Amino acid sequence: MTNRIAQLRKERGLSQAELAEAVDVTRQTIISLENGRYNASLLLAHKIARYFGMTIEEVFLFDEEESK
Repeated sequence: MTNRIAQLRKERGLSQAELAEAVDVTRQTIISLENGRYNASLLLAHKIARYFGMTIEEVFLFDEEESK
């Protein structure tokens, strides 16, 4: 699964620390999400999507081929 977190964060001029604080996680979690080393829980995905005013599907891009 890929995501658009880094792109969305940079478009809004946010630091990783600012986004982390807004969604109540550590900066390291944001770094791991952006680098694709960690998949967000449903709760965290919802918080991030809501923060950006988007749906989960608009932020997190699920590739059905990866799940096979």
